[in-house]
Amino acid sequence: MARTRARRRTLRHPLPALAAGSVLVLAGCSVAGGSADDAASADAGSGTVTLVTHDSFHLSDGLLEQFEADTGLTVQQVAPGDGGALVNQLVLTKDAPLGDVVYGIDNTFASRAIAEGVLEPYESQAPAAEDAAAYAPDDSGSLTAVDVGDVCLNVDHAWFTAQGVPEPTSLEDLTDPAYRDLTVVTNAATSSPGMAFLLATIGAFGEEGWQQYWTDLKANGLKVAEGWSDAYYTDFSGGGGGGPRPIALSYASSPPETVPEGGGEPTTGALLDTCFRQVEYAGVLAGAENPEGAQQLVDWLLSDEVQADIPGSMYMYPVSSAVELPEEWAQWAPLAEEPIEVPLTDVAEHRDAWVREWTDLVIG
Repeated sequence: MARTRARRRTLRHPLPALAAGSVLVLAGCSVAGGSADDAASADAGSGTVTLVTHDSFHLSDGLLEQFEADTGLTVQQVAPGDGGALVNQLVLTKDAPLGDVVYGIDNTFASRAIAEGVLEPYESQAPAAEDAAAYAPDDSGSLTAVDVGDVCLNVDHAWFTAQGVPEPTSLEDLTDPAYRDLTVVTNAATSSPGMAFLLATIGAFGEEGWQQYWTDLKANGLKVAEGWSDAYYTDFSGGGGGGPRPIALSYASSPPETVPEGGGEPTTGALLDTCFRQVEYAGVLAGAENPEGAQQLVDWLLSDEVQADIPGSMYMYPVSSAVELPEEWAQWAPLAEEPIEVPLTDVAEHRDAWVREWTDLVIG
């Protein structure tokens, strides 16, 4: 949102088109061909495996189909919403799980998913498992890192040039009256990028200062969208939808997707001093009907083929160190050298209180 997040939400593959296409499917529909009889006749560990994910999940055509062909599994997908909504639904349905395996829980919600007991420990033996272990949220073995990315504010270069207004460069700039009514972010209670941005402000301004920052931001005409796609494609002037706001919460990897056909530079840029690093995980769901199939799918997400596809299809950085990144990423999509940090132990302890306080301050 992993462009749940401009990445998966690429301007060349807008989400409505993806939802109608052959890769993403409605809940309960097979991702690829194959009848129930075919699945029933497959080898042990096959059958149907249900993937619960966020609504921005996308991989290149053919990858899921090849996984099905190789394993005899039929993959079904359930997408209950953005990353925050995903975890909320997993918690609400843990006594009757929505599926077998989850992808898209990020480090801002990971501790909640683990504490609520919605996951079963699984240690992958896939090629990138050692790289993934460096991003483990704890030692429970419940979640396997698949990709990483930086949630940052993005700006529309063309809008600021046309208006003769200098672009902002910091979080503090957004409270300046010069940027009144120009910023859109996402809801920290329902959106994983929104939660990441809330944590960025807590990390930047501390326990005693982040509330005043949001109070000032709201007074300066901040808009809060429910999800990433609304903020980026509808409200953001640089997201292709002609929205009115030239500052939007997105990812450091979003700008390469705004390079015009035949052009040499993106029309947007990420403010790397506003970034919070997001890690997206996969895991086997407790009570899964097909835990063996779920484990196979986790391994597949760490395979060389999927890891190499992640930058181009989901606009996140793969966890695998063996993957060669697209050339344009080095130029237009670098990770922040010093992302804003909040210890995950603090997130686990205070997240719910922070979200309630943020909601009272900003949403009312």
